[in-house]
Amino acid sequence: MRGLRAALLLALLAAMPFQAHAAGEDAPRILMMLRLAPAHFRAGSGYGGGYGEDQSAAARRRIASAVAKRNGLRLAGNWPMPIIGVDCFILTVPKGRAAAEAAAQVARDSAVEWSEPIETFEAQGDPTPNDPLYRAQPVARAWHLAMLHRTATGRGARIAVIDSQVDARHPDLAGQVAIERNFVDGAGVAAERHGTGIAGVIAARPDNGVGIVGIAPGAKLLALRACAEQGAGAATLCDSLSLARALSFAVEQHADVINLSLAGPPSRLLETLLRIGVARGATVVAAYDPKLPGGGFPASMPGVVAVAETAVGQAGGPYAAPGRDIPTTQPGGRWYLASGSSYAAAEVSGLIVLIREAHAPSRRPALVSARPGGGEIDACASVVGKAKCAGLPR
Repeated sequence: MRGLRAALLLALLAAMPFQAHAAGEDAPRILMMLRLAPAHFRAGSGYGGGYGEDQSAAARRRIASAVAKRNGLRLAGNWPMPIIGVDCFILTVPKGRAAAEAAAQVARDSAVEWSEPIETFEAQGDPTPNDPLYRAQPVARAWHLAMLHRTATGRGARIAVIDSQVDARHPDLAGQVAIERNFVDGAGVAAERHGTGIAGVIAARPDNGVGIVGIAPGAKLLALRACAEQGAGAATLCDSLSLARALSFAVEQHADVINLSLAGPPSRLLETLLRIGVARGATVVAAYDPKLPGGGFPASMPGVVAVAETAVGQAGGPYAAPGRDIPTTQPGGRWYLASGSSYAAAEVSGLIVLIREAHAPSRRPALVSARPGGGEIDACASVVGKAKCAGLPR
């Protein structure tokens, strides 16, 4: 039953007509899932994002309105999916009232399947061949990147970058972005630093005479904007609703790797979607935040590859990759140094598709640790094999 519910939820999020809200809005919101039988659905009728001829639409909304009213909340929108008999409603919580308390109260209502707050997540990084910055890349030496690229470049792989807006016209990213989507409120947005930097670490073009070389330059990116910069020099924030929309899209698009260079509190909605992605063969890579329990969510979730920068990673903990003073792409055709677990996670996302390509047809990526017990990754051994990498300087 749980697996069926998860599959239905993915279909719901992929199809629902919805206008996202920007991360960081003042009024807290929660999501409410209702158990509603599709009594009037007729086999063979198409779904176009609404109820069509299903006359129970008004009744369904009245039920949701009643639940909202008796819990002191305001109904802000919904996504009807009669084909699966589930409606997802957004409820706005009055200022001064905790969203978690409101969600828990709503969840006790007999009409509700479950309810949860829309949480906030933060990106885990601080921007501080013949490609001129290649020698400055820590992975050029530590990971023997040129040697790895003689074996694999990530050709044919699809990596979902769920982050802020990527500058797809950057000279190091031109042609590397296969799909762009915005799941944050507002149709148009300028390129943003964090998403552009993550994209460059993963897939910057090689041998184009400028900038850097991505870990997996043969891969194509799905640039899915679910996060927003809060101003110059400020944090990059996402909420669980925009993340869920982007994540469901990535899974439906059969992304090989899903990069989540962010961390926040647990979310049942996101965990449900991540389980579907992993079950369908995607590898999920997340940034590890040492300030949060278990490194934060989704890094703490079983089945997710948690990555910290080398200075943070340790045996028995998350995987570790270079994460300090990483030269990478920035909006407007620029490059800059960046630091943080965000960029370490991006490196591992690229490494995963190199391993998949090198070990095809099994395509089962296995990260090899440099030391027993985990911690720092031996990228060369992971892609090429320990025997060929023995004795190489680190």
